Amino acid sequence: MAKKRPQTGAKRPQLTDGEIPVVGAREPCPCGSGRRYKACHGRAAAHAATELVQRPFEGLPGECDWVALRELVPAATVELTLREGLPEGVPSVRLATVLPMAWPALRRDDDSVLIGLQNDTPSGDISRDLADTLRRALEAESGTPVQGRRAPADGPRLQDLLDPEAPFEPVVHEGFEFWVPDAENATPEVSASLERANAAAIPTVRLQSVDAAYWCRTPEKNHLRWVMPYPEERLLDALARLHAAGRSGLGEGTRLVGSFRAHGLTVPVWDLPGEVGAQDVEKPAAEFAERLAEALAVEAPLTADERRARGGLTNRQVTLS
Repeated sequence: MAKKRPQTGAKRPQLTDGEIPVVGAREPCPCGSGRRYKACHGRAAAHAATELVQRPFEGLPGECDWVALRELVPAATVELTLREGLPEGVPSVRLATVLPMAWPALRRDDDSVLIGLQNDTPSGDISRDLADTLRRALEAESGTPVQGRRAPADGPRLQDLLDPEAPFEPVVHEGFEFWVPDAENATPEVSASLERANAAAIPTVRLQSVDAAYWCRTPEKNHLRWVMPYPEERLLDALARLHAAGRSGLGEGTRLVGSFRAHGLTVPVWDLPGEVGAQDVEKPAAEFAERLAEALAVEAPLTADERRARGGLTNRQVTLS
């Protein structure tokens, strides 16, 4: 039999939860308890990493736009308003779809803060991860990026930090020049990242006539992708009623082709002819919103044709998150 290691009487230093680093699951927990990490402080971290929050942006103003910026829009920014106001020395906080080098956040030289939305997050709650990044960015040194980490399982969420009454008004950009005030003097790494991001960006426009609808141009055809706040089953029934009646389009040559499912919301998608731009679908989208409201109010069971239409839409649904 292997000999047991002699026990010493020396006390191990006790760390607070906020100081405990992440280590291997089978390694001794850094807190000094003598237990393995997975059986001690790693337990809460593992639970946070596996517990998926289906609607992480629920309760925030502009939930549908949060989803769109997270999944669909290449380049956009939004001014954020904090519940407690801006800390002294921080002139502004902006959400950005993507930051250079895929940084989670950046405290710029002028002390303004940019938070990246489209980064991978280590837990199942995007809102908690972003809130942790935001808090650290507010305390970071000027001109430094904030690195990713696993947020504390009991940490605040965005819903705790952002003003629930403030408007959420995305500004869509053609490229990522908003990253740096002076692109000519950017570091080589940032310049290369900027060039790659601009090359990959799909032209995108947010409609003004309806909420959270985004026109985009791809090499093959144009699309309208519209994040909607309604319960999925009810929305699919309403779309099926309109589709079966030939009223689901946005004008001549357009076609409702299916939907995405993202962060607990449904995103219907229309194919548009190449010559149809964002301005061309402003009025048709507003008219469709009225038809959809009427269809959502219908409580009668679906007809056979409507059930077939619903089945076709469901078969073409893709889950993004």
